[in-house]
Amino acid sequence: MSKYKLKVLFAQIGVVAIFLILWELGARKGFINTFLFSSPSNVLNTLIDLSQSGKLAVHIGVTLTEILVSFSLGILIAFIISILMYLNKFLADTLDPFLTMLNSLPKVALGPIIIIWVGANSNSIITMALLINVIISIITIYNGFIHTDELKLKLFKTFNATKWQTLKKLIIPANISTIVSSLKINISLTLIGS
Repeated sequence: MSKYKLKVLFAQIGVVAIFLILWELGARKGFINTFLFSSPSNVLNTLIDLSQSGKLAVHIGVTLTEILVSFSLGILIAFIISILMYLNKFLADTLDPFLTMLNSLPKVALGPIIIIWVGANSNSIITMALLINVIISIITIYNGFIHTDELKLKLFKTFNATKWQTLKKLIIPANISTIVSSLKINISLTLIGS
């Protein structure tokens, strides 16, 4: 490891250490409401208690399951809707303002409503994570589809390729990086939703 990378690593560790120290001091001095934000020592004690009782693995397993289900469903739904929007301009034009509107909503603030609709269980967590990740994934993937290189699209039209052939042979392969970027966004938003 180079000297520069070691400096960066130590600086990152220092930032985390300073953050934890300030958080702990703020909690002990009463500047931080420990009911809402706890403290590093309370978090550590809770982790130790859960680990000793054997409940930590159960909680981690449940959370990971919720994240994987939300992530998988989110990217699948987003990919299918993006394809349908690409294949059907009427559908794309119809859904576009609604997607923009839904994307601008403070989705985390909808948590209490989702709990009332779905119940206080894993389903509400999965629904919340889906609501947060699927809209932005649709927008990202669809925008990648419609901004594919015009010259390549003209070439496909010259050879009388159908819209489905163009999608399969050009649009999807040309947007692999966009889809991967959408996966990265999707997983971070799924974690927020969970």
